[in-house]
Amino acid sequence: MGILISKGTKVIVQGITGREGSVRTNYMKEYGTKLIGGTSPGKAGEEIHGVPVYNTVKEIAREHGEIDFSVLFVPGRGLKTAVMEAADAGVKYIIPCVEGTPIHDIMEMIAYAQMKGSRVIGPGSIGIITPGEAVVGWLGGNVDWANKFFQRGNIGVFSRSGGQSGTIPWVLREGGFGVSTVVHTGTEPVLGTSMADLLPYFEADPETAGVAVYAEIGGSQEEECAEVIASGRFTKPFVIYVAGAWAPEGQRFSHASNIVERGRGSAKSKIDAIKKAGGYVAETPTDIPKILREKIKV
Repeated sequence: MGILISKGTKVIVQGITGREGSVRTNYMKEYGTKLIGGTSPGKAGEEIHGVPVYNTVKEIAREHGEIDFSVLFVPGRGLKTAVMEAADAGVKYIIPCVEGTPIHDIMEMIAYAQMKGSRVIGPGSIGIITPGEAVVGWLGGNVDWANKFFQRGNIGVFSRSGGQSGTIPWVLREGGFGVSTVVHTGTEPVLGTSMADLLPYFEADPETAGVAVYAEIGGSQEEECAEVIASGRFTKPFVIYVAGAWAPEGQRFSHASNIVERGRGSAKSKIDAIKKAGGYVAETPTDIPKILREKIKV
């Protein structure tokens, strides 16, 4: 079953007539995602890959009812307005596939969405995929690659890196496992939804037997996951691989948002926190399926 998305999830695309919006719409539709519409002000009545275009998100909601997901492919300067538009229309989950948004805009849009009862995933997320069901965003890139890298199974996956979001699913597949849902949480320094926020979703999913994470130095998402595990809100096997563990203190690594501060964010801090909470740490990505095979009772 996975989390967040399935064949019945109703998805829209804001910025559907732009180059990125059009290309990603085609991929999502080909994969089987239930796309009910897209927006591009002034272009209502057009179609993009068979998906109807509307002027506003509220127009789509009036015609199709409640919207589960909106995927945003709009310029960074217009992102805050687009997120607020989706929240005003009652969209449950909003994924801005945009990087480089001013931090004050990010904080404002996340707070506004929360006030309206919506959840932002990202910004900077390339999306979510539940293999064989649906994809929102452009995780996987195209149907052939998505089918090659994301095999249906019982391991939930988080990734801090968009480019590496296929690494853990691939090594799981090579190790005899598949994935229930893969979530790229985003690359910005402030995120609307963290791994820790979504762990309880995987806990509640009967088809997810464990979670694997592509982690990085910087930030505190992994330490926050450790707090969720220690509290008993996540009880399934949890395995991380920490990229950049080799980096000496003070060296820049990967995303600009990966900041080590106040004793949190270093490889040692993440590894110690996960181990203390009862999770498991892989020295290499290929060790992840080996650990899961030992810990999951088949």
